[in-house]
Amino acid sequence: MLSPLLRALRNLSAAALCLAAASTAQADTQASTWPSRNITLVLPFAAGSGTDTTTRLISQHLSQALGVGIVIENKAGANGMIAATYVARAAPDGYTLLVTTNTTHSANPYLLKSLTYDPVKDFTPIARTGDLPFMLVVHPDVPAKTVAELVAYGKANPGKLSYASGSSSAIVSGATFAHNAGLDLLHVPYKSSPPALNDVMGGRVSMMFVDILTGLPHVQGNALRALAVTTKDRTPLIPNLPSMQEAGVADFDISSWQGYFGPAGMPKEIVTRLNAEIRKIVEKPEIRTQLATLGMDAFSGTPEELGTFVNEQLVLWERLIRDAGIEKQ
Repeated sequence: MLSPLLRALRNLSAAALCLAAASTAQADTQASTWPSRNITLVLPFAAGSGTDTTTRLISQHLSQALGVGIVIENKAGANGMIAATYVARAAPDGYTLLVTTNTTHSANPYLLKSLTYDPVKDFTPIARTGDLPFMLVVHPDVPAKTVAELVAYGKANPGKLSYASGSSSAIVSGATFAHNAGLDLLHVPYKSSPPALNDVMGGRVSMMFVDILTGLPHVQGNALRALAVTTKDRTPLIPNLPSMQEAGVADFDISSWQGYFGPAGMPKEIVTRLNAEIRKIVEKPEIRTQLATLGMDAFSGTPEELGTFVNEQLVLWERLIRDAGIEKQ
């Protein structure tokens, strides 16, 4: 005969097993019927940013492939922490996803003293979609047509030049430029790139490192002057612009990457389906061409490759931020 205590423990164990089985069955059912309603893509940047524009293009094709609507929700602010935290705390059912960059998943752990999410533990990697190279632009009134001339002017006028930022790539690029070139630059931070760029065009800020998509139309319209790209080598997206290193700033190689993530614990079947559909879209030559005109070097890979990449980028951005002398805020 079992004692009352042992009988109670056995009943509890049986109940727990039944509950676990029911939960697994429910998760399997949800995965098999997914998607059955609209999917929300949360972005850490404002409408009009490079990430926003490229995501809207990809999402049109993703909506068709999945047979449901795609809703874009821009949650700009706090260097992307608002959007990342929102998705990290969402249900891992495949209906709330984060389309983000190195801002939230590479730089923030080393830029912010208090982070409300973990870029590795709190997310499920889904697919990388490409890189968004940045370029250095200045207001036309700045008396410099090359990076060398800008450095010379900055050294002759310490504290007179300022740089705007609307993302971690812009923050780190500006600080790296100031550090490596030995300049005294005033940093003026913004919630996102479009308002930062507006103030550069208005002459309230001297310059900015901005993604090609957001900045190029204003360069072509002569509202801004482009001096260089931030990647180690020239980019085929703007082949006439030198790299910062080519222009004389040593050890300068910074690029923004973009990818899709879900909350931690997403069913593998949903991740596999999303990855397959996103890769089909990004790898189509005509879509890659469209994205290239938007300033994006498009390519993709497996969820596992994105997970490995995130860990590698955390190491890289820790070094970039440390070398630039940026202190956590």
